[in-house]
Amino acid sequence: MTATVRVGDVKIGGGGPLALIAGPCVIESLELCIQVATFVRDTAARLGMPYIFKASFDKANRTSGRSFRGHGFERGLEILAEVRSKVGVPVLTDVHEVRQVADAAAVVDILQIPAFLCRQTDLVVAVAATGKPMNVKKGQFLAPWDMKNVVEKVEGAGNRNLLLTERGSSFGYNTLVVDMCSLPIMQSFGYPVVFDATHSVQRPGGKGDASGGAREFVPHLVRAAVAVGVDALFLEVHPEPDRALSDAASMLNLADLPALLASAKAIDQAAKSSA
Repeated sequence: MTATVRVGDVKIGGGGPLALIAGPCVIESLELCIQVATFVRDTAARLGMPYIFKASFDKANRTSGRSFRGHGFERGLEILAEVRSKVGVPVLTDVHEVRQVADAAAVVDILQIPAFLCRQTDLVVAVAATGKPMNVKKGQFLAPWDMKNVVEKVEGAGNRNLLLTERGSSFGYNTLVVDMCSLPIMQSFGYPVVFDATHSVQRPGGKGDASGGAREFVPHLVRAAVAVGVDALFLEVHPEPDRALSDAASMLNLADLPALLASAKAIDQAAKSSA
């Protein structure tokens, strides 16, 4: 059994209920964030599923320099603060540079290290040193056992409020694949493991100047990961994903979320009862 990590009023791990981290890929507007956060909060509450809202203030890692990145650091944090206040849920965002850490930590409940930056020691240590809960995404280029080194960096900075996230591994050009064995391997380090189903169906650079994806496979991967025994799900959702400004091809339609979460909860309960 993994440790329990507290993010605001949300508890993740420790054999507790399956938790959810969900929201749009990037902050497109305050209105969209409020709409998504409210819908997901109410859906998760009906299912008894702890919920954290997520959105990125800056998509610093884009295929093309013309891609939409967000509304800037300061405005992005203002919007996240408003979501936290108005919707009443913990919020998560990622940071890309050490200089962003202190200001972001003052606003959000949990800080995230993007997959491509999971080996950036200065960034990992700076986030850990805040004492805030943190979520580190496993790089597409790492074996699951390599994440033990990241865990040791975080622990060395005095932080044990750690989540580890699987989001697929590089498999040839423009393709990702999920090794479900990575989930129990990372859980063996003692911390809750999150499965990012929507980035796992991404096809990086698959459209030439943007990433592609295959959202039709999200439900299959969710059900498989929950059956294996993850502690939380990470899902990017949008009311009109095909019109989204980032990761349009891999985000889940908001309308499809309730049924998927109900299915995931049933599998989670069955898996826990038979463990």
